[in-house]
Order: sequence, then C-alpha cells, then structure tokens
Amino acid sequence: MSAPAGSLEGLPEERLALARLAELHGVAPAFQPSPDRTVAASDSALVAVLAALGVDAGTPDAVMAALAARERELAARLLPPTVVCGADGTATALAALPEGTRLSIRTEQGETCDSVDRLAPGVHELDAFAPDGRTARAHLVVAPARLPTPTGRSYGLLVQLYSLLSRRSWGMGDLGDLAELSAWAGRALGAGFVQVNPLHAAVPGAPTDPSPYRPSSRRFPDPVHLRVESIPEYAYLGGDGEQVRGLLERARRLREAVLDKGELIDRDAVWELKREALQSVCAVPLGPGRQAEYADFLARAGAALEDHATWCALAETHGSDWSRWPAGLQDPRSAETARARGELMDRIDFHCHLAWLTDTQLADAQRAARDAGMPVGIVHDLAVGVHPGGADAWAQQEYFAAGMSVGAPPDAFNARGQDWGLPPWRPDRLAESGYTPYRQLLRALFGYAGALRIDHVMGLFRLWWVPQGQAPTEGAYVRYDAEAMLAVLALEASRAGAIVIGEDLGTVEPGVRETLHERGVLGTSVLWFERDWDGDGRPLSPDRWRADCLATATTHDLPPTAARLSGDHVELRDRLGLLTNPVAEERAAASADTGEWLTLLSRLGLLKGCSGGHSGEAEEAEIQAVHRYLLRTPARMIGVWLPDGVGDRRPQNLPGTWDQYPNWRLPIADAEGRPVTLEELAGSARLRALMEVLREGAP
Repeated sequence: MSAPAGSLEGLPEERLALARLAELHGVAPAFQPSPDRTVAASDSALVAVLAALGVDAGTPDAVMAALAARERELAARLLPPTVVCGADGTATALAALPEGTRLSIRTEQGETCDSVDRLAPGVHELDAFAPDGRTARAHLVVAPARLPTPTGRSYGLLVQLYSLLSRRSWGMGDLGDLAELSAWAGRALGAGFVQVNPLHAAVPGAPTDPSPYRPSSRRFPDPVHLRVESIPEYAYLGGDGEQVRGLLERARRLREAVLDKGELIDRDAVWELKREALQSVCAVPLGPGRQAEYADFLARAGAALEDHATWCALAETHGSDWSRWPAGLQDPRSAETARARGELMDRIDFHCHLAWLTDTQLADAQRAARDAGMPVGIVHDLAVGVHPGGADAWAQQEYFAAGMSVGAPPDAFNARGQDWGLPPWRPDRLAESGYTPYRQLLRALFGYAGALRIDHVMGLFRLWWVPQGQAPTEGAYVRYDAEAMLAVLALEASRAGAIVIGEDLGTVEPGVRETLHERGVLGTSVLWFERDWDGDGRPLSPDRWRADCLATATTHDLPPTAARLSGDHVELRDRLGLLTNPVAEERAAASADTGEWLTLLSRLGLLKGCSGGHSGEAEEAEIQAVHRYLLRTPARMIGVWLPDGVGDRRPQNLPGTWDQYPNWRLPIADAEGRPVTLEELAGSARLRALMEVLREGAP
C-alpha cells in the first residue's frame, strides 16, 4: 500500500532529513497524481526549490545544518510573520501564546490598543511581549469570515474583450465597446454581469505574446484597451489634431481588415496606432479638475505605479526582458535606475498618464453596467502569474522565487506535466510583508470590478514549482498560507462589496473546494464536466449541482457549444495533429458524450422545437436546451459564452498549440465564420432568442 502523500515513513535517513527540511519550509516531499498513487518529489527538485527559498540543502551536511536551524527558529518563534484574526477576535496563533503575554496593536486607523477584541477589519501591526522575555512583531489581518456573495440569481455574458469589435474600435475590442455591451446587455437583455478576460498590461514585443494570461503586470491594466476618442482631452487637440484624425483612417482600415477581409486581430498594429495618438492626447494640458484627479490617482498608486512606469520607459530603450538590461538597471533600487528615472521622467509620466486613463475607462465601464441595472457588473479575471521578464517581476524581485516557474505535475491527463513559464511568489516573503503586493493587486482590481474571477484559485493553497531548465516532472508543490491568502481576499472584496469566483476546474486537492465554499468563494462549473464521477459516470442531474458557482456551457479554453454539438472540435484537433487516439475513436467518444447529454435534455423536456441532425434550427434549439438545463441547476450565476449566441464554432484558445492555431486573435464570428460586430450582435435574433430563454427561466 502506498504511504499517504507527504508521509516520511520508511525513508532512508538522508532522504528523511531532506524531506523533513522541505516540509518545515512548506515544500511537499511527495504528491498524488491520483487518489491511489503517491509519488516522491526528486531530491534534486527539493534541493532546487529550497534554494529558491534561500535554504542551502546541497549536501547532507548542509541539510542537517539547515534542519537544525529551522527547528530552532520555529521553537523560539513567538508569532508567525502574519497572524490572521477573525472578526470575532479568534486567532490560533494568539491562543498559543504563553500565558501573560502582553499585546500592543497599532491599527490601520492610527489607533493603539492592547486587545484584538472588536478590532476593525484591516491589516494592523502587532507586537507581543512574552513573560520569558521573547518579543515578536507581526502583521495582524482582521477580516470578515466570508466574502460578499450574490444577493440573488443572475445571468450574464462571457466574452474575450479583444474579440468584440464594434464599428468604432481600432482593430480589436476596447473599453468603449465593453461599456456599450454592458449597457445594452443590462437594459435590453436583463443581464446581471459581463465577464471578460484579464486586461492586465502585456509585455511589449515583436510580436507581443497575445495570451492575456502571461502579462507584464497584473497590478496595472493595458492601455491598448483605451477608447482614444473617449478621453476628454481628445476634444482639445491643437496642432496634432489632423495627425490624430489621420490615425483614425488607418484604424478604420485595420478594423475592416479583421471584420471584412478575414484577417486576424493584430494587437501590435493596434497599439502602434494608439500609442502615437495617445502621445498627442496626453500632451494636451489637463484642466484643474482633471489635474487634481490625476494627482489623486498618483498618490493612491504610489511607488508601485512609478516602478511600473519606469519599467515601461526602460523597456522602450532596452527591450522588454529586464534580465537582459545593463546590470545596473536590473535592480529597481540601484543608483543607475535612479539616474534613469530622472532622464526618462517625461516617458515615465506618459506611462503613468496611460495607467490613469485606462483605470478611469475601466471604472466608467463598471459604472455603465451598474447604471444599466446589473447587480454585479463587470467580472474581471485575475491571471495566475506574470511574465518573468515583465514589470512586476522586475519591480517585485524580492517577492518572486528566482529560477522557478509555476506549472502542474504529471497526472492522468498529461503524463509530462506542464510548465506555464510564470515565476511564483515566495510565500515566506509575502507573509513577512503582510501580503503587501497581494493586497495592492486586489485593491486595484476591486476598484473597477463588480466581481473577480481568480484563475487557478487552487494557487491560493499551493503551486507546483518547476526549476527552470528542468522538465515539469522535476518539480514540487510549495504551500501558501491559505488562511492568510483568503483573509486578505475577504478583506479587500468586502471593502469593495465585490464577489469572487474561483476557477477550480481540474484536479483539486481534497478540502480545497470545501474551504472556498465556507469562505464564500464561488466555484466554476462547466456542463460537460459535470458527471457522476463517483457513480456511473453519466451526466449529473441538475438538482445535484452545487449552488455557489458560476455555471456555464463552455469557456475560452474549450470548444464553443456549436462545435461540441456538431463534433467540429474533433475535426479541428485532427487537422492540427493533436489527437492522441485514432480519429474514428475520438469521433465516436465525442458523439457518445454529446448524445448522453442530449438524451438527458430531451428526457427533462428542455428540447423545444426541432433537434437532431445538422440544421441551423436544430443546433440553435440544442444550445437553448443546454442553457435551460443550466437554469434547472441551483447555480447562483449562469454565464453565456457570447460567441455561442451567434453559433461561433472556433475556440478562442486551443490548449496545446502555439503557432498551429491563432489563439487569442479571433473576432467573434457566426456559424459560417463571418466576423460579427457589436452592432450586429445587438441586432442578432439568434442571440436575443437565447437570452430570452434565460430571461424567462430566471426567477
């Protein structure tokens, strides 16, 4: 029988010491690719991960010395660096203090007290003085027990913003389009929310990585999403006005190339035009009120914005990978970087200005959604990490684990594991800082979000670290303080009154979904994955779905519903050479899967009108039936993939591909592959009919 994951029984002495050292630093010496199988992390993986945490385990002697030091440290430690306290004043770490320990607390509000009773929510500073002379200083997080949750049931749209082009956008969807979509969906469709892809700042390049899930910065949004003509200073362009109006003509040609000529979305070309226009717009003097608003934004964003803008300015000269910059500029706190800040002050202010304008238009989009009657509004997406050469990795080097990348271990679906190329945060440094970068990130996003979707929410508990240059199999899980991560999340979400949705698809560690549920984090449930996996494997009846979730038929990483119903997704993967089994077997399996669902939909009386066959009417009826089924579940939120409303068959992203498929570059299209504008979406009888299904079925 296999030993439990993390068990140290039966190990040789040297391996036992290394495994014990790893565990004391939050590194798992083993993992379970399946419930009945335990695999030990390799010694080399444990040594590399420990080194990234500042622990020398390179030799047996070093392991023994580090183990003894860690045990002494933990035995002598009065408090961990961050202590979590519930709103009722309970905290495990404080309860374990020696009797007679005296506390002194300086609150966020500037007050001083000696008890955690009735403390206001926030991150406070705590000093403890034990009778034996030991002292400790810690960050004290006081947070609500649960996050805000939806007050009722709502349905809404899911869309990749870049794919949503109007006749006013510059070759890709923008924040003006988002505001228009939200206002229309709220008023005309009764929608409660619009969920979009991450709008984080991308790493500039030639070409830029189009994936929104590998950004330069998660803290600041990307100005490529700006609607230039909506910036107030645009109306006051002086001598540059003709030049900017000339850019509008070039933007029209770029837009028409995508909408009318079938070309892919070219983010780099869009940014080239917008950057030129924005340089002229930002040169227009701000009025007194706007200047005061900008000054307030600079004060709120603080040093984090200055660092981000400095990286942007340096990247214009030295390239977008800071690890290849001159040595002095690789350190954001060096004298060389300080001199560069002075020399590049105009460019730094330009990038600060862009961050402000983008933040403003994001807030405008959320305001438009709420003004249209949406109870939630815009649901923003938080990527799991950042590009190693980008702004966050440069500015926050002390928080990232050098030489490590986030990924996934091998499992039943991927024997080679995954390496996502994203440097992980160090849990020890986060705790020592009171989770400052995490808090700043959440506060910025909640500033313009009605809800936040957290990609790979399991990363709040643990992440698979892969040493750079090694195969993903040569990694190890590193644990984060989930209690603290969730407390900070609850604190910032409650301050904003925002909902949180966790993307918890795939392999999930036991107890994680239960913990998230207890804290009020909604889960993510996708129809095709909801089967009775512990029983006969058949589609799950709607009454057995969990209530606290966002329920959808598909996502950006999965086939659109029309493609799944028709089997087009199998044909696409066959054309690209991505199938692992003979195409006939894959077709049969896909047909059987779809057939089981259609049988259930028919038995429940959800298929109305014609169905079966390959006609457009039958397909439309089946897609409507899928969403009637979602309405039968108790799910608190129901999301409609916007391309499903017009029969789009192309996935926005096809995992496992790089240049074989145009990931993240396709506009929304109809069943024939013809791009559909926002204006056409608003007039689509097919989309309205689908949304009427949700309107009629919603309470």
